[in-house]
Amino acid sequence: MNRLLLSLVLLLAGCAAGGDVVSKPRIEAPRIPDGPSVTRFEDGRKGFILSEIADLDADLRRDFDMAVEHLHSGDYEPAIELLEELIYKPPGITAPYINLAIAYRKIGVPEEAEDYLKTALQLVPGHPVASNEYGLLLRQAGRFAEARTVYEQTLTRFPEYLPVRRNLGILCDLYLNDHECAQAHFEEYSAANPQDQQVGLWLSELQLRQGQ
Repeated sequence: MNRLLLSLVLLLAGCAAGGDVVSKPRIEAPRIPDGPSVTRFEDGRKGFILSEIADLDADLRRDFDMAVEHLHSGDYEPAIELLEELIYKPPGITAPYINLAIAYRKIGVPEEAEDYLKTALQLVPGHPVASNEYGLLLRQAGRFAEARTVYEQTLTRFPEYLPVRRNLGILCDLYLNDHECAQAHFEEYSAANPQDQQVGLWLSELQLRQGQ
């Protein structure tokens, strides 16, 4: 097998927090021998690279790429079939678990999605994509306080990760009626990503409601 370095480059983004964000998952994953690593940029850019090392042969890599293609095409059942085989072969990389969670959420099976997200977060606590997806899943289930905890714990360690900050602002504004929280996160998000005009509109509307 070839040693493959799987890197997630996150510009204006963050990942990998500490602390127990979720309870022990039902689905156990093998540990990564070398462990994940996080490298922050030193050239003025905001963000970092999350790297996971795994032993993947050509067949496993092909199956993973095919599963990702199925996900992009909305063919969730074949994607799930491939990914559920893959999670028992590579040594505990997070991508198959996160992709399985997305697929199960898309087909309306949130219980399975939650289990896979818990496993991903066990492997890499506070993983940015897993945390963002888990927060959305909790919000859809009406578990707003839990979603807030997931988002806040990720941002405490990695405040650059903008998707979580955006979704925390939405959660605070529309679901928790915490306008101070919403405004703070929308302002930080807009300062870092002024191209997102939608959040700029939400912030303006919120400020109008607050009489600012």
